[in-house]
Amino acid sequence: MKDPLVRFGVAIEGSLLGEIDALTRARGCTRSELFRDLSRAEVGRAQVKRGVAAVCALTLVYDHHVRNLGEKLTELQHELGDGVRSALHVHLTHDLCLEVIVMQGRSDELQSVSDRILAMRGVKQGGVEMIAKPGRGQRHEDDHEHAHAHGARHGHRH
Repeated sequence: MKDPLVRFGVAIEGSLLGEIDALTRARGCTRSELFRDLSRAEVGRAQVKRGVAAVCALTLVYDHHVRNLGEKLTELQHELGDGVRSALHVHLTHDLCLEVIVMQGRSDELQSVSDRILAMRGVKQGGVEMIAKPGRGQRHEDDHEHAHAHGARHGHRH
């Protein structure tokens, strides 16, 4: 069953509304869609802070010539076992690699592991994007499609 939409009023500064309208035009969406997206993102950030089940994408750029760094990263991923869902490794330059590690687990534990990795000697920069993992009965969106690595599109419900 679809969750019904509720209309309500919001009071904001005119200049901020102008910036919101410019953003909606740039994204090709409506104010309502933008506010829903921003609200979902903020609610998700608040949930993640409470140590809930989460998924995260840890992105890092590192110097692969730094002694044992590659081995340490691999070893840590093996220690995490099923918590690591996927990893992508890309050579950027002769010295630098980009790695994206997708992990799942408790948000506080994922943040701790991510912080340890980002603090390793040789890691030049990085960031963490974490979202609360949708549970049973939580809706992700209506029917939609996902693109998969092999290029096929699959429509389905979550």
